[in-house]
Amino acid sequence: MELGDRELDKIGEYVKTHLAEWSRGNVLEFRSNRELDLLERMVRVEESLKNQMELTKQGFESMDKRFESMDKRFESMDKRFESMDKRFEDMQISMDKRFEFVDKRFEDMQISMDKRFESVDKRFEDMQNYMDKRFTGQQWVMGLGFTVLAALMSIFNFF
Repeated sequence: MELGDRELDKIGEYVKTHLAEWSRGNVLEFRSNRELDLLERMVRVEESLKNQMELTKQGFESMDKRFESMDKRFESMDKRFESMDKRFEDMQISMDKRFEFVDKRFEDMQISMDKRFESVDKRFEDMQNYMDKRFTGQQWVMGLGFTVLAALMSIFNFF
């Protein structure tokens, strides 16, 4: 079928008048589809951010609970250390008493040994005095003996 110039002009006029509407409708439709896609994406991003925030809060809460439990453990350890410190202080006191007792024993032994050494020194002095007297006596006896012997030898040699 062939169209004439008049009909083509009518169609052209009709297209010109409605072309703007049609193109606007498609553009609006395209825009609205694109905006809907963007809105859906934004909603998904917001939801994932919300979930991420909740996970972060849960992580911080669990970390807080762990820190609280660690604090409790440290407190219990502090109590243990306090009891251990008390035990060590008690042991230190008992050890100090033992060392004082041992020191006193050593002092007593030292005094006893000093007395014994004094008595031994006195015995040695007495023995030295006795030996000195005896040695002096022996020297006199030997001196007199040699003198007598020399005198006898000289008397028998000359006569």
